Amino acid sequence: MRVIINIPNQTLDLLDSDGRVVQHYSISTAKNGEGQRMGSFCTPLGRHVIRAKIGEGQPVNTVFIKRRPTGEIYTPELGARYPERDWILTRILWLSGCEPGFNRLREVDTMRRYIYIHGSPDSTVMGRPGSIGCIRMHNRDLLDLFKRVETGVDVEIIGQS
Repeated sequence: MRVIINIPNQTLDLLDSDGRVVQHYSISTAKNGEGQRMGSFCTPLGRHVIRAKIGEGQPVNTVFIKRRPTGEIYTPELGARYPERDWILTRILWLSGCEPGFNRLREVDTMRRYIYIHGSPDSTVMGRPGSIGCIRMHNRDLLDLFKRVETGVDVEIIGQS
């Protein structure tokens, strides 16, 4: 398996070992666009791997802060109560860059930037940028992807060029 994230198209494709698309998902990447730098709130480009899978067995809409379940389950009412929160829900696939100096190590390290593929409220619009760097998915799509991939799976994030 291999994952291709296409920022211009706002899509994530899961490919089999022959390079055929097994599943196609609509996503939302960073509203600030593409970029590697710490603090940029951009989605990083290049070759990555899934370093960790977090949240197995948690209920749908489990709220995570710092990769830990808070004990909350997201509802629209909870969202209205905390409109400033960046909701990380259901599952987390934590990405690690593979290209030293580009998306790994020092001020461009994807993993130390805490860039994830994660679930979002059902009301979150997919197909257009909106995150603060991560790759957002609807929960049902993330659950499907989560069960299909393992840690170590290659993830390529493609930008405008």
